[in-house]
Amino acid sequence: MAVNLPSDSDAPTKKDKDASVDAAAIADAVQAACDAEETSTQQEPTDAALELAVEKDRVLRLQAEMENLRNRTAREIAETLRYAALPVVREILPVLDNINRAIDAAEQAGASNSLLEGFKLVRQQLLAVLEQHQCLPIEAVGQPFDPQIHESILQQPSDEQPANHVLLETQVGYLLHDRVVRPSQVIISTGPAEE
Repeated sequence: MAVNLPSDSDAPTKKDKDASVDAAAIADAVQAACDAEETSTQQEPTDAALELAVEKDRVLRLQAEMENLRNRTAREIAETLRYAALPVVREILPVLDNINRAIDAAEQAGASNSLLEGFKLVRQQLLAVLEQHQCLPIEAVGQPFDPQIHESILQQPSDEQPANHVLLETQVGYLLHDRVVRPSQVIISTGPAEE
């Protein structure tokens, strides 16, 4: 059996060295490209997961905004329905005032006929209708003055009421639920007269 020993002619030449360097460089470049591809493949799901999380957050925010819009719209509709009678009540109150004035004038004149009784019945019916729709008179006399529900037309000294309390009511005020339809016109006490 013959063994082949390397000879000088078998020694690597410069050309072979350049080829092996080129092959090593190509292998390194291929490995780097594969690593980069693996990295980008691994990042793509991360980017997709991040994008998915952002979209889920956006959808949740839109759902919350829609729910808030529904609630706000429901409140506005309920409030509109609750105070729908406000314009009509404002127009009826002067009629009620005139009926009260007619009754007061008839009583002062000493009239006691069926016409006066009829006016009293009409007043009671109007007050009952207003009460059915939650339109109630404002209690004023003896109460502390409240500029939200009282309209001061005069101040005068009084021994009957403490200072800043309603002494007299010149026009009855009304509330529809919790909203002022018309404030009470009142005279306010400044306390006892100074001597």
